[in-house]
Amino acid sequence: MYDRKWLLMIPMTIVLCLMLVSLPLEVSAEETPFDTAQSVVEELYKLVTFDPGVKPDWDRVRALFIDEAVIVIRTSRTETSVFSVDGFIGDFVTFIENANVEKTGFVERIIRTKSMVFGDIAHILVLYEANIPGSQRGPQPGVDSFQLIRRNGRWWIASVVNEIPTANRPLPAELQE
Repeated sequence: MYDRKWLLMIPMTIVLCLMLVSLPLEVSAEETPFDTAQSVVEELYKLVTFDPGVKPDWDRVRALFIDEAVIVIRTSRTETSVFSVDGFIGDFVTFIENANVEKTGFVERIIRTKSMVFGDIAHILVLYEANIPGSQRGPQPGVDSFQLIRRNGRWWIASVVNEIPTANRPLPAELQE
């Protein structure tokens, strides 16, 4: 009635299941950057930095933001643009195509941060440098102001506002060395 081969596999299956249950659950910070507001912000910069021939993982970028997030970015010396998360991603994709950075890669690295966390809210100021490798133009500094909320056991970006330092608009004291 029963095939003996299957009966012999039952003890092996039980042993394997017990071994799997006893394995420690190790999750790297790369897989779960949501434990702190700072780690969420750092993850965003990692995700928009990419090597030549590699495209950012836009689904992972999207997962850092609440659905209703607002992103305000300086798009010229005198203009800012207001985006939803999808609008921000679309604008970034357009930048990648227009500046041909798919061939060169793109680097946006954090230089310094200033954080304030109070309960389930956080504000993080970031001084960063954006750079197109191989470009004649040097790295462009910028300041991002992040507002985050803790909801459902993790941190989410609620808004980002961006500004570019100039001679008339120097770095805020909080981000100076």
